[in-house]
Amino acid sequence: MFILSLTYVKPQEEADRLMEPHMAWVNGGYDRGMFLASGRKVPRTGGVILANGERSEIEAYVAADPFAIEGVAEYAISEVIVTRVAAGLEGLKSTV
Repeated sequence: MFILSLTYVKPQEEADRLMEPHMAWVNGGYDRGMFLASGRKVPRTGGVILANGERSEIEAYVAADPFAIEGVAEYAISEVIVTRVAAGLEGLKSTV
């Protein structure tokens, strides 16, 4: 599993301007089965996405985010091997 942590590097107004195409991109990640969960950081300085897949595929998809293309946000991608989960979340456990 991967944690995609995005941080705004331009004013929030720039993020607001691109929110609709960014959310279409997020929805595409869910449609592909790549994204598992997502949401805004509090305070609103960016967001976090939990993703599954091959690192190269995830990196290529992140590069296509309108926020990344327009330089509004920067991404940090961390790989996590999930070994323990709460009841009902067994699908998040790593198979490695």
